[in-house]
Amino acid sequence: MNFADLNIFLTLADTLHYGKTSKACNLSPSTLSRIIKRLEDDLGQQLFERDNRTVALTEAGRQFRTYARDAATRWKSFQDSLAGQHEVLQGEISMYCTITASYRVLPDILLRFRETYPAVHIKLLTGDSDSAIQKVVDGDADFAVAAMPDRIPEKLQFKPMTDIRLRFVAPAIPWPGMDMLNTKEIPWDRVPMIIAEKGMARKRINVWFHSQDITPDIYAQVTGNESILALVSLGLGVGIVPQLVLDQNLLSSNVQLLDIAPELEPYTVGICVLKRRIKTPLIKAFWDNI
Repeated sequence: MNFADLNIFLTLADTLHYGKTSKACNLSPSTLSRIIKRLEDDLGQQLFERDNRTVALTEAGRQFRTYARDAATRWKSFQDSLAGQHEVLQGEISMYCTITASYRVLPDILLRFRETYPAVHIKLLTGDSDSAIQKVVDGDADFAVAAMPDRIPEKLQFKPMTDIRLRFVAPAIPWPGMDMLNTKEIPWDRVPMIIAEKGMARKRINVWFHSQDITPDIYAQVTGNESILALVSLGLGVGIVPQLVLDQNLLSSNVQLLDIAPELEPYTVGICVLKRRIKTPLIKAFWDNI
């Protein structure tokens, strides 16, 4: 058993998909299967239950995932401490963020850091915003760009970066519900809404509707703001998306902003890290550079 195998196991435990894991780890499916089989043989336990459609962790797999995450985090911290002993700081740090954040929030920070520490490699991991904090907690990323929760977990340190407005958007093309938006009192209980399935934006949306004593007509709940814009641009309903996304997405030209009062409460986006890792040289160097 080695750390490379542990990281491959953790990737599969996260994706629960052999094809995605093979691609992410640059392995052939047969090699991936052999590595998992070798781990199971070493442990004397089955780690995954697999059929033609699904992959799931067994109870032993869930317990081993906890061990593997802890071992991988400790190994990374040890590597970071060794990196700090070099005269020139070197090593690798990982950052998890959305595609939008990667070219709106991070460029100046990463450029400044690379100029100061050219020997440190930065690994950028992208995905949906709802997973950001958990990626740091699980040790899958050193840092993450994330929406700051109303209550920050005790184990995390956040550094605020920018406040994000939430905007109502409607189709720019004629659509069945357009007349409802031209009335003085919009009948929100009849307007088809396309909103985030979860996350900080969804919490703000729920509070807004509750404060207006409205039971919304939810047409679709989706993961990803790009999906909201796509459905709205097709004329399927009214969406709510962050201004940050509207500023960068090509689909923005296919929707129109609605001037709705009162506005939804904005939320703050920041960079988070585990408190216990801030003192390691690589992590501290990046954190102090933000």
